[in-house]
Amino acid sequence: MKMCCGVVLLCFLFSLRSSALDWYRWRGPDLNGISKETGWATAWQKEGPKQLWKASVGLGFSSMVVSQGRIYTLGNNDDRDTVYCFDAASGQEVWKHSYHEPLDAHYYEGGTSSTPTVDGDTVFTISRKGNLFSFEASGGKVRWIKNIAKEFDLTVPEWGFAGSPFIHGELLILNAGTHGIALKKKTGEIAWSTGKDACGYSTPLPFTSHETKALAIFGSNTIAAVEIENGKVVWTFPWKTQYDINAADPIISGDKMFISSGYRTGGALLKFNGEPTVLWKSQNMHNQLNACVLINGYLYGPSGQSGYTGDLRCVDFNTGDVKWKETSAGLGALMAADGKLIVLSEKGELIIAEATPNAFKPLARAQVLGGKCWTTPVISNGRIYCRNSQGNLVCVDVSGKQVATLH
Repeated sequence: MKMCCGVVLLCFLFSLRSSALDWYRWRGPDLNGISKETGWATAWQKEGPKQLWKASVGLGFSSMVVSQGRIYTLGNNDDRDTVYCFDAASGQEVWKHSYHEPLDAHYYEGGTSSTPTVDGDTVFTISRKGNLFSFEASGGKVRWIKNIAKEFDLTVPEWGFAGSPFIHGELLILNAGTHGIALKKKTGEIAWSTGKDACGYSTPLPFTSHETKALAIFGSNTIAAVEIENGKVVWTFPWKTQYDINAADPIISGDKMFISSGYRTGGALLKFNGEPTVLWKSQNMHNQLNACVLINGYLYGPSGQSGYTGDLRCVDFNTGDVKWKETSAGLGALMAADGKLIVLSEKGELIIAEATPNAFKPLARAQVLGGKCWTTPVISNGRIYCRNSQGNLVCVDVSGKQVATLH
């Protein structure tokens, strides 16, 4: 009887832990690229962490989300997008759904850009051409579908829609149109819109501006704050980047917002009590493709001025001063957990480093993929998921745990 109770308790505690460490949306539960996961291993074998499974999901740069024991991502093969659902631990395919979508290579490989969003028992995805889906999370049944570009006459940006769906209450909010659009998540009916112009490529980010619950939404040439319930524009700030590539999510702390882009635009720290004002602007951080994480007053992120070359940098959030640079990561991507950076270099090297402004201090590193890697890695429940542009997806074990014996 004692052993039975022990097994039940262990399973219950594991289910609580798994739920707490799910990474169910872009940039994670707190929308900042930082996981609350602790106790994971950085002491690897010489050959690196154990690979648990691998899969091929098609061309693209979509990241992964993890919820209730399942992992979701998107890829493109033969001008068809596919939404994949795998068992997070084993990699066994649970379901997939495909539909016509052009690869649309344009100065790069093309393929999928946005990341799925899980909201309870529903998964939302959007394609580059605006095909928006609501799926049953467990079985993949399509609950509703619509093409937002056609139905709402929205301009598709040059590289397609790339921001992930953001859920707020009963609203599904997208970076689409001038300063965003909101639909009713259960039906896809429109709730509010802000215009039909081309959008930027980041995901809507909630924050409070002058006691107003708002969203920071990167447009093609502005950063805007819009009221979350009705889409009313609170303020806008001009931010012009070559080719209109405003792709990296803003970083918000208190009443300050860091924004950044590539192509020699750089970054700026805004203060937004009312209309935003510039505290500093510099060329010290260029988030061309992926955003930074902010830890203890310092920004850590990939910086690339133009084209496809870059490095990993640490920059003081309050001053913009560069603390260090690391060239080996190139234009890769990163997240963080337990005071450590989890970096996937653009050439597929997984690097764990201390999040410290003193110097770049790697704790572990291993080659886990080849090809081009611009996609943000994800840690969830003792596993790290990494993906390259060709759609090679790997899951490696960093749990550092052994199977417990019950007495």
